Amino acid sequence: MARSTFQGPLRSLSGLYQQGPAAVVPVSTATLTVNPVDHGGRILTLTAATTTITLPAVNVTANSATSGPGQNPDTQNNQGVLYTFVLPSTATAVKVVTGTGDYLLGSVDLATAGGATSTYVANGSTIRSVNLNGTTTGGIAGSMFTVVVISANTYLVQGQLIGSGTLATPFATS
Repeated sequence: MARSTFQGPLRSLSGLYQQGPAAVVPVSTATLTVNPVDHGGRILTLTAATTTITLPAVNVTANSATSGPGQNPDTQNNQGVLYTFVLPSTATAVKVVTGTGDYLLGSVDLATAGGATSTYVANGSTIRSVNLNGTTTGGIAGSMFTVVVISANTYLVQGQLIGSGTLATPFATS
């Protein structure tokens, strides 16, 4: 089915959902730049133990006044686009990074099988990446987190990570 565009609110009394093979996108490459069309709203399974994923630049600009009535279906505005990352196997070096000038705001919970837990916070002004090493910063099979564009230069990050050893922050400034 082709993409459909609706103008105005869409209401479903029974809910909306994605299903089928296109709802889950395996990521098995060393590098990937995600985009709203191919990856937004889908579950990205990080099957490569080592990979760097670059998020698209935040764009919250309004549609141009000449784009016609209502919202432009070809808008480059990506506010509200959600990316969900799941690790079905343990990672050794997974990095998800924003573009220059965009930052992560939010938190992730990190736990070990032994019961140790910690919450790590991304401050929204200096933190640009989530880095998983399969031990102290998380990335053991079953880890997951989401990022969504919420405002200019800002992605909201939330997640539950599984780690081992002495836990450490998965967030970094680059």
